[in-house]
Parts: sequence; structure tokens; C-alpha cells
Amino acid sequence: QAAESFPPLRDEAAVRVLRGRMRGIQGHCNSCYMDAALFSLFSCTSVLDSMLFKPSLLCDRNVQSILRDEIVNPLRKTGFVQAGSVMHLREQLTDKGQCSSFTNAEKDPEEFLNLIMQQILGIEPLLRLQSGGQKEQDCYCYQIFLDKQEDLVVPDVQQLVERSFLSSDLKLVEIPSCFIIQMPRFGKEYKMFSKIIPSLELDITDLLLDSPRECCVCGDVATLECS
Repeated sequence: QAAESFPPLRDEAAVRVLRGRMRGIQGHCNSCYMDAALFSLFSCTSVLDSMLFKPSLLCDRNVQSILRDEIVNPLRKTGFVQAGSVMHLREQLTDKGQCSSFTNAEKDPEEFLNLIMQQILGIEPLLRLQSGGQKEQDCYCYQIFLDKQEDLVVPDVQQLVERSFLSSDLKLVEIPSCFIIQMPRFGKEYKMFSKIIPSLELDITDLLLDSPRECCVCGDVATLECS
């Protein structure tokens, strides 16, 4: 455990601390969905650190302290989290979520994020989406849904997000404070892509609802959009 708080790892420090054998979050008993999610959310960014410290009437302090002191701080300090610490969190989620399979089964990352963010830590939804002019939807992460596309062999995240939004007729209502995206590459049985290239920056200009954009013909502010 590491009760002292540590900042997220950046640049050379991230490479030094996180690269190599016995680094990251140790897997055990189908924990990969949670290990990957926790590593992505906390190892190199502080955008969700409010989950670790924010007082809330809905917040479960025990789960918050396990997440902060047994997982996030050790990961940032030494680059390694042992499987027992994640199992401690999984046991607490089993108690709170009324689902006995959190300690042994492979789960959907979205189910884990919704449980810990909404029901246990009580943070506000991170995304506001609108589909085809219908009612707005609040959510914590966005899962990419795509039919198999032959022209995408090794796609990057930018391509996947844009095509997924287009196929679902989705728009972001506002710029999100944090945009958690679940790739279409998970589960034991089937993976749509053998590899996905991380986009180091994500351009969401075309994904924003009613965002002023340049006309590709004349250069003025566009008044029509062609999908």
C-alpha cells in the first residue's frame, strides 16, 4: 500500500517506471478487463483523480481508499500492482454490485466503469450524446460498435471513433472532460482487429453537435453537413 499520493507518470518517468517485466497490473482469474481499464484511467493521467479524493454523499470511502492506496499510488510509485490488490477491489465490487461473478469471471469493462463511477463513487456522467436528434443520453464511456469493414485492416482510434459515430448517427452534445473509449477488441473468442494503432490526439471537431465548421468548398462557415 502507498498512502502517500503520487502524480501520474509522464514522458521519461513513464518509460522508466512502466516499461519491462513485472510492470503494470498483475493479472489473475480473468481480471484483464479491470486491469486494462484501471491502467488506462490512472497510470499517466490525472483527469479522473477526483474519483480518488472527491468527497460525496454517494461515495463509498472504503472502495475509494482501496482504489487510491492499493492500486493507483503503487502503480505510479513503483510501476507495479499485485493481483491481490485488484482482487480486494473486486471483492468489494461483488458486495456492492450484487453480482457474485466480479471475482472470477470476465466482464464487460463498461459494466465495471458504470458500477464504480456511478453507484459506488457517485461521480457525474462524463459524456453527453445525442442520436439522430433524439433525447440526450448521459454515460461514462463510449463503446465502439462497427460492422466488419474490409478497408480497415490496422485502423487507428480516430478512424474507429469517426466511423462508429457515423454508423450510429451520434454526436457529442458538448466537449467531454474525459472521453473513455472502449475498443472493438476484447473478449476471448473474437477480435475484430488484430491490432489498433493508438491516436495520440483525437480530433472531435466533426463529432460535436452544432459545432461551427469550415465549408470544404468555399471556406466560409458551413451551413450543411454531408455524412
